[in-house]
Amino acid sequence: MTYCPNCGTLLQDQVRDGRSRPMCPSCDFIEYKDPKVAVAVLAGVDGRILLARRNHEPGMGLWTFPSGYVDAGEVVEEAAVRETLEETGLRVRLDRLMAVRSHQGNPVVLVVFSGTISGGEPAPGPEATEVQFFPPDALPELAFPHDEELIRAWAAGHEVPLSLHTTL
Repeated sequence: MTYCPNCGTLLQDQVRDGRSRPMCPSCDFIEYKDPKVAVAVLAGVDGRILLARRNHEPGMGLWTFPSGYVDAGEVVEEAAVRETLEETGLRVRLDRLMAVRSHQGNPVVLVVFSGTISGGEPAPGPEATEVQFFPPDALPELAFPHDEELIRAWAAGHEVPLSLHTTL
């Protein structure tokens, strides 16, 4: 946002609440840049993890577990089930929350679930070119840096430990 939605004045970066934020010098409007919530589901069969080959950036051609953005007003768990079905053709039942991940400077908050496949047939959806099951010790090239850590935790049946980069 460049201009104030209230009065049309050019926004200026100013420090408020300890952070630089776009603010209006005329009417004191503050633009708060909200995070974007994404979900991911780790599920498999016989100890093998379900992965899809991405057909878009970032990570086009690489593999990852089903994931995607939560729509405004959508329940996080329902988004996780929807994304898995859309990307892989498989229905899942969510078993537990595995992790919540965020990184400094990145607006995405990733909510990761472990799930059990409950139906359907593996088939790539519009955001994937292939769907396959892989043993956790023989993974293909993965799309994101956190993928391997999450898959190892899933295979071991563990939650992913918090890694705090700052002290509050």
